[in-house]
Amino acid sequence: MNVSMRSAGRFGRRVLRAVRRLLRGAVRQAYTRWRRSIQVRIVTSTLVISGVVVVILGAFLMQQVSSALMDSKVKAARLQLDEGLAQVQRDLGNSSGSGSRLNATIDRLRSSSGPSGLYEVYIRDTNEQYFDGYATNELREASVPRRLREEIANAPAGTRAYTYGELSYIGDRPSERGLIVGGRTGQFELYYLFSLEQEQETLTTVERSLVGVGIVLVLLLAAIASLVTRQVVIPVRLAAQGAQRLAAGRLEERMRVRGEDDLARLGRSFNEMAENLQEKIRELEDLSQVQRQFVSDVSHELRTPLTTIRIAADMLYENRDTFGDAAVGRSAELLQSQLERFEALLADLLEISRHDAGAATLDAESLDMRDLVLRTVGDIQGLAERKGSKVVLQLPGEPCMAEVDRRRVERILRNLLVNAVEHGEGEDIVVSAATDRDAVAVAVRDHGVGLKPGEGQMVFDRFWRADPARARTTGGTGLGLSISREDAQLHGGWLQAWGEPGHGSQFRLSLPRVAGAELRGSPLPLVPPGAGDSRPVFAELEAE
Repeated sequence: MNVSMRSAGRFGRRVLRAVRRLLRGAVRQAYTRWRRSIQVRIVTSTLVISGVVVVILGAFLMQQVSSALMDSKVKAARLQLDEGLAQVQRDLGNSSGSGSRLNATIDRLRSSSGPSGLYEVYIRDTNEQYFDGYATNELREASVPRRLREEIANAPAGTRAYTYGELSYIGDRPSERGLIVGGRTGQFELYYLFSLEQEQETLTTVERSLVGVGIVLVLLLAAIASLVTRQVVIPVRLAAQGAQRLAAGRLEERMRVRGEDDLARLGRSFNEMAENLQEKIRELEDLSQVQRQFVSDVSHELRTPLTTIRIAADMLYENRDTFGDAAVGRSAELLQSQLERFEALLADLLEISRHDAGAATLDAESLDMRDLVLRTVGDIQGLAERKGSKVVLQLPGEPCMAEVDRRRVERILRNLLVNAVEHGEGEDIVVSAATDRDAVAVAVRDHGVGLKPGEGQMVFDRFWRADPARARTTGGTGLGLSISREDAQLHGGWLQAWGEPGHGSQFRLSLPRVAGAELRGSPLPLVPPGAGDSRPVFAELEAE
């Protein structure tokens, strides 16, 4: 027994949870539909507003109909009461009436109500001490409210009064709401009791009619709103779909234009915009192709004369001590350093041209990222010491293995470290590494000038520098971070930048552990802990 009850309880809870899930799903789906569809919002708003208006108007009409119906009933009841009081005065006068005379008078008064019995009559002789009064056989004397009796008894002769109450009948006839009017003539009090059953049925019929008409009216308004909105929403929806396809690269996308209304003008404007955009993109692509080809050709053509100049410069540099003039020796040293910068720029331009042409390839091998970090830090250690910066390593104890291109990853790390030293203002440089199941990451943090608002999106642009007037002791080309981004994307990884003015910056390289795998997250945070409460400037550049 207990086992069966527990099983039934578990089944009931499962059913309840399933129902709740269904309800939550339905509510979420309805809310999503309402939030994404203009037509649904307009139709819903029309339903709600028209429903409220119909309810208010219906309540007002019901109140007016009920008031008019009751006023008419009271007026008719008072006329009937006046006739009854005159009849009582004629039949009974001011003398005490016997029971037979009262009954006879009641019968005459009630006979005017017709066969359907529009009202009941109650007469009370105020001088009679032994009974409250006489009424028709079907009505209980308690149907006349005591407060109405007291009001009539304490009022002067000729007073008329009425109230609403419950009519209680003798036998199985159910009680019903009624209108009771009363007056006094001489020593007699006369009360008419009118049933309001017919009026109540009339009001119920009117109420049902108003409800039905209101529902039909609300549905018609919703249908009209849906139809009218559909005529506007469909062209807008088609325009949105066309804009999405245009944004996806389908530059030939055009809208179908019909008529000469505002929506037709919208379609023509969209088509003109698409044509202009397609033309401008084609022009930019041609210009970009010419620019890339020019850079590639110039870079290759410069290699031959640069080699000859390099041979001559090396010879002059090696024999600089034999020159009698110190200025000539200094010129040889300057020529050597500038040639090194020129060769670095030429190498960067060639690398950029390979990326632009899609000729860059990945020579991946399984490596420990910690070894690459240590090797790169060793390469720039001298530069960091000259700038007064100290490189702090935060490397994990376990290997950070990943399938990467050694040359490209070392170039990325070298660019990030040189950039941190150059802009670190002599503060410590923190290099962190971490790994998880799917990715490895290296972050380079400096405590220098940071990034100003708007610079986060430009930091990886070609030839962009945070401060063009800054003394460039490292001889940078302005292409390092741009090439680093291309190398990170070639690995299917991310190169992201964060910075705050006066709080330094951090660059994070995230790579998948397996070459070609999709990168979903990074084991290191982009914003370093304790970086301040000001709003950061950051840029996230992910593989396309």
